[in-house]
Amino acid sequence: MTHAIDAYPSLETPFLIVIGASAGGVEAIAQLIQVLPPNLPAAILAVIHFPAYSKSVLPQILNRRGQWPASQAKDGAAILPGQIYTASPDYHLVVQEGYVSLNHGPRENGHRPAIDVLFCSAAKAYGSQTIGVVLSGTLDDGTVGLKIIKSQGGIAIVQDPNEALFNGMPLSAIKHVAIDYVLPIAGIASILSKLVARPPLEKMMTPEHTKMDQDAAVVAEDKAALERGEYSGRSSTITCPGCGGVLWELHNDSLVRFRCHIGHAYSLDSLVAEQADMVEQALWSAVRALEEKAALARRMEAHNRRQYNDLSADQFSNRAHDAENNATLLRQLLLNNANKQELG
Repeated sequence: MTHAIDAYPSLETPFLIVIGASAGGVEAIAQLIQVLPPNLPAAILAVIHFPAYSKSVLPQILNRRGQWPASQAKDGAAILPGQIYTASPDYHLVVQEGYVSLNHGPRENGHRPAIDVLFCSAAKAYGSQTIGVVLSGTLDDGTVGLKIIKSQGGIAIVQDPNEALFNGMPLSAIKHVAIDYVLPIAGIASILSKLVARPPLEKMMTPEHTKMDQDAAVVAEDKAALERGEYSGRSSTITCPGCGGVLWELHNDSLVRFRCHIGHAYSLDSLVAEQADMVEQALWSAVRALEEKAALARRMEAHNRRQYNDLSADQFSNRAHDAENNATLLRQLLLNNANKQELG
């Protein structure tokens, strides 16, 4: 599906281009900026998943590759046309009308910054003046955000999955959202130039623009009902990987999301990934506990040998042997599983 570009009526405020990427995303966005003409009547805000305690050098990379000045977004900074604002590691990048804000809120889809947070806040603040772009990445962060952008009359663009280094995010968006353009990087730059050269659709705000707020309200209401001894049936039996609290199952057309009362939110795919990490952590903790149990039993065996208490020493020796065997088996299981995932 494509918009009829010439059909847009006039609107004074420039476009807001919001870009989300994960694995393979640094090169993808650098390629895009390199071929995107300067002086377009738009501002660009970008979220790429970075480890929480890393240092982002994305602005420096973009400044070397393109003609758009890039900087790491600062809390309260005004949104100006012709500028690129990138998210800081471990902070959500949130769009307000005319400026950006940073916050250390709960992770979404296991990430902070999260693409959905940027996209949803942009749609809420700028409506049909928002263009969402999903580039290379795994899993599905950005899918819900693109859906919200579309609901406000904005435009959804996805990198061609055949070109993306990691196609999980593009494929998820295509599956769940009525995408306007699926294009390689060069094509995205070309269509962005054309789109921002025309006025956007009239600003429209539907109840969908508050979908994320509604999800939070549903969780808060159900939590209060549970505290009164009432049960709505929307709380699940699954616990939140982020805090261990109850997760609520929330539906939006074909999309299923989970959210706890703290505010951690997950898609199905991201929840599966987070749970896999939790299981691995738990199993490695079990390996550590078994090895410590074996070490303590060996110390007790040695102590009893020195006391000529051979019966107790033999018992501790057997305990140590069992714990060592169990630790070895569990460690081998984890290593084999890791090898299968790497090869598969």
